[in-house]
Amino acid sequence: MSGLHDRHRAVIPDWVALYYQDPLEITHGEGRYVWDAEGRRYLDFFGGILTTMTAHALPEVTKAISEQAGRIVHSSTLYLNRPMVELAERIARLSGIPDARVFFTTSGTEANDTALLLATAHRRSQQILAMRNSYHGRSFSTVSVTGNRAWSPTSLSPLQTLYVHGGVRTRGPYAHLDDAEFIDACVADLEDLLGHTRDVAALIAEPIQGVGGFTSPPDGLYAAFRRVLDRHGILWISDEVQTGWGRTGEHFWGWQAHGAAGPPDMLTFAKGIGNGMSVGGVVARAEVMNCLDANSISTFGGSPVTMAAGLANLGYLLEHDLQGNARRVGGLLLERLRGAAAGVDAVREVRGRGLMIGIELTRPGTDEADPAAAGTVLEAARGAGLLIGKGGGHNTSCLRVAPPLSLTVAEAEEGASILEAALRAL
Repeated sequence: MSGLHDRHRAVIPDWVALYYQDPLEITHGEGRYVWDAEGRRYLDFFGGILTTMTAHALPEVTKAISEQAGRIVHSSTLYLNRPMVELAERIARLSGIPDARVFFTTSGTEANDTALLLATAHRRSQQILAMRNSYHGRSFSTVSVTGNRAWSPTSLSPLQTLYVHGGVRTRGPYAHLDDAEFIDACVADLEDLLGHTRDVAALIAEPIQGVGGFTSPPDGLYAAFRRVLDRHGILWISDEVQTGWGRTGEHFWGWQAHGAAGPPDMLTFAKGIGNGMSVGGVVARAEVMNCLDANSISTFGGSPVTMAAGLANLGYLLEHDLQGNARRVGGLLLERLRGAAAGVDAVREVRGRGLMIGIELTRPGTDEADPAAAGTVLEAARGAGLLIGKGGGHNTSCLRVAPPLSLTVAEAEEGASILEAALRAL
């Protein structure tokens, strides 16, 4: 692979990261497995960063893509587009947002960028609340609401962003409190923060923080926040790019763990809905979505081919109850990994929900991140035929486990056994 690696370094920016000391070229996949250019097979527990949500080479999706491509590949949003309308209708119904409108983009970054545009236009304010340890994308506006230094390359910003406590349960100044006290403290912090600001446009939050290491607050935190936000007219944007479509098992959307005060004003989605195709989007109340007073389109958002893929993928997911599978198999995998990590001094915490599991590593006897250990486990797992991810925020290092939602019990055990050996080798 050194030849392709050398060519990559010659033309691709230095800041485009590659996993592994000997980077991997994946040539094809099937189900939950992928193969590299040397013909080695790997069990895929990261799914293209949670994007191959259903399965590799899923026949229903590849057939839909092929058939649509044989008719027409592209027309833009300037023309009526039946697959786009049909997928928007299904997503609007599933969103839980009343009188919902759907706008399609090509990525989660672009979806969050659109949500920020809508919120600031609707509220006539450029002040945004975001969570510490958050990640919302790569564009200028989404970087400016990302509370994770490793993924925020500039301090320049088109927005004034204020960061709120609560996204990380087991670290920070409130970690010692019980769940109810933790929520009360975070709400008090939010109330205090709003006393120091002018009108705020929106709070944007991931129900489970993805890049930050699959961290989350106690259930109900964002419902408690919502009650405060409503008093001030502030919008709530739920970033469901990683938590949507049933990945958490217990809920179809991550916001539903915090739904006691109602649905968000907007939710953003991407990644898994296209099962590898470039699909993102925003769902919002009509009043919010329709607030723009200038023309706007998306040249590639809502492409007939990507919409056909999304429709086929969503249909497969619902018909085969992959949310239920994520709950059942994910629950087994979580307990299996907790057992595997028991007695491994480097493991601080195994956390998660459904098929979204994080293993936080620290230097033994401390709360200090150990990125070298995370790299060692990543390499060892790859050597034994398993692909996983990494993440983490402030002074944290975490292994990220997020297989396709069709994962079988046997495959969960296979991956857990490889991870157990890699962890115990530390």
